[in-house]
Amino acid sequence: MFDLLPERLAWYIVGPSLGLLIVIFFLVLNQPLGASGAYVHSLKLFQRKAGVAVWRIWYFVGIFLGGILTTQILRDAGNIRSGYATMAEVIQGGPTIFIVFAGAIVMGYGAKVAGGCTSGHGMCGTSQRSAASMVATGTFMATAILTTLLIRILSGGDL
Repeated sequence: MFDLLPERLAWYIVGPSLGLLIVIFFLVLNQPLGASGAYVHSLKLFQRKAGVAVWRIWYFVGIFLGGILTTQILRDAGNIRSGYATMAEVIQGGPTIFIVFAGAIVMGYGAKVAGGCTSGHGMCGTSQRSAASMVATGTFMATAILTTLLIRILSGGDL
């Protein structure tokens, strides 16, 4: 499979394709495309609540299965970097699991407080010229840059 796409697709293919997909979703469904929205609708289905958009559940399942397929099933077929091996090598003693878990909690909380995830705000909200999405996206980016800088300083440049 990886012989078909041995390298990442170029930005000038992926970017416009994502933009076109977002426009099509707004034209056909009048809804934004976001990962946290897919999670929320999947959770609503399990809680048996009303107002579930079935396509969002399939989107969530696709994200999950795509990740499993790439990192677990097809990993021997190509040179894929999966997991947090570099972090585990640099930070000895096993706190990698705690760091990743804490990061996931913080990201989930941030998405809840912000009313959406980075993909929802960054791609869909800013394309709708939403002031809240622009502030949220700026906050996500500034936090990511500062966190990366802090990790580089603390790890001595190894991460």
